[in-house]
Amino acid sequence: MKAIIIFLLAIIVTIMGYNFYYTWQRFHPPNYYYEAPDAIREISAEKELKLDYLEAVEKLNGYVITQWSANDIDVRNPEDDDHETTTAVTKYAELLANVKYFEDKLLSKEQPNVETDTKPSEAEKRKDLIRKMFYSSPRENTFKLGEKNALVYEVQRILIEKGDTIRHDGLYRLETQTALKNFEENNNLFPDGKLDALTLEALLK
Repeated sequence: MKAIIIFLLAIIVTIMGYNFYYTWQRFHPPNYYYEAPDAIREISAEKELKLDYLEAVEKLNGYVITQWSANDIDVRNPEDDDHETTTAVTKYAELLANVKYFEDKLLSKEQPNVETDTKPSEAEKRKDLIRKMFYSSPRENTFKLGEKNALVYEVQRILIEKGDTIRHDGLYRLETQTALKNFEENNNLFPDGKLDALTLEALLK
């Protein structure tokens, strides 16, 4: 009888522990917090722009934790492809694009009293150019079949550098879409073959 009671108590404690862990986990999504780069934190000028940036970061982080705690959706590493998850991931990409837009504006501003002996490499310049092309209008730069532009050309170049054998002509055809889908799937992104902020930043790593 005593052994049965101890066994039941052990089960109850295990269930309580799991419930506690589950509750804690719901409000602590993994790696959800987007932190401003050190270069942004050091900027003392452009106060209004910096406030807009910090507000965008707070909205982004708030959205991530809300989706995690309320809907069990990890928008940074989605596991499902249902409509609710897809919508949440799309919204997250838009919020992230807004953050990146402000980052780009802040970093492009000339900072007084800051001297540097190093110049950005050609690779970094190209990455900055690609970001500017995309973040100038992230909703319109998601790519559609038959579309031909400089951004498609640059994405094709990156995919080729990563090992894909696709045509490099700036035309977004089926083979480019498939290559982009494969890249997204291999990087735990939603594989829809569309360029969003998450896919872009993964490509530029």
